[in-house]
Amino acid sequence: MKRREFCRRLAIAGGTVALAPLINACRPVAPLTRANTVPSTKASSDHIKDKSTVTPGAEPVSTLASDAEYRAIIKDNSLVTKIALVKTRDRSEGVREAVRLLGFGGIRGDRVLLKPNLNSADESPGSTHVDTLSTLIGELHELGVGSITVGDRSGMGHTRAVMQQKGLDQLASDLGFELVAFDELEDEEWTVIRSNDLHWKDGFAVPRMLLDADSVVQTCNLKTHQYGGHFTMALKNSVGLVAKKVGNQGNDYMSELHGSPYQRLMIAEINSAYKPDLIVMDGIEAFVTGGPASGRKVSSEVILAGIDPVAIDAIGVAILRIFGTTPEVSKGSVFDQEQIARAVELGLGVASPDQIQLVTAGEGSEAFATQIVSMLLS
Repeated sequence: MKRREFCRRLAIAGGTVALAPLINACRPVAPLTRANTVPSTKASSDHIKDKSTVTPGAEPVSTLASDAEYRAIIKDNSLVTKIALVKTRDRSEGVREAVRLLGFGGIRGDRVLLKPNLNSADESPGSTHVDTLSTLIGELHELGVGSITVGDRSGMGHTRAVMQQKGLDQLASDLGFELVAFDELEDEEWTVIRSNDLHWKDGFAVPRMLLDADSVVQTCNLKTHQYGGHFTMALKNSVGLVAKKVGNQGNDYMSELHGSPYQRLMIAEINSAYKPDLIVMDGIEAFVTGGPASGRKVSSEVILAGIDPVAIDAIGVAILRIFGTTPEVSKGSVFDQEQIARAVELGLGVASPDQIQLVTAGEGSEAFATQIVSMLLS
């Protein structure tokens, strides 16, 4: 019997036994630690032909996040990333438990940028649930973070109006964080990321505060995307970091993205601008068709947490398949999905399912993890 088939059968047969030891026993791995595998957000990348970036009115900086060491670790399959999975109906409880399971102490410095999903003001999973956001902010305060900025750019509405409709002005006052609508930023507060290795014609603009933050946290939802993305989770949540336009400059970044046959590749490429320090996916409910604002909703009852957007999205795609989803999301292996495949090419995360360590607590979570592993390896 081949090793891969052995691993697959073993994982499925494991039942309520912890999934990670079963999978990881099939291949020697080293823990994913920020110190030796994940570069700084300011690190250069030798696979990028042209590493220049341009900030209007500011000195250019290099911001692409992958590096040769990180890609080499992925290439030789010695990398494992830990993803916490909590099966629950309670968002607040799920977020707290997932962060605890992750054993997370990787938030660096005192300035944290938190990117939610505020594409619209629609109810979750159309946008970030207030309970998820408030609990995550509470957890960051518990980790000792002093300054938190919650920032986003809406794609289906005016960002400031969306924030107000979601009640975030009051939440910011209550919990003590700064609320920033990216489309209100001045020209000099944007940085344009350019590279010959990207499918963007003239790069894409991200907020300078993304690059200046000590740590970046994002919380995404679990859903399909009917306008070309196929699914929208951790990787696609980063689209809200990109400007529509910067001042009077000619580039309309969102028109380019949504009109391009390379849309899913370009989505992945946005994530080369930074490395997340924490990702929390709210999958209490999911859209298995439609999306991003509305669709066929299921009660998937799961919270995920990790630092690897590729692993988070791969698990998310597997969950959508478990509940029955669109032909586009169901096609091929999970890691053949274009967003995921391009992110792997860029060295933005793990390269295969057996590099993912699912960490759970409780029989319900373990049983669901078994289903996910089976789907990932199918």
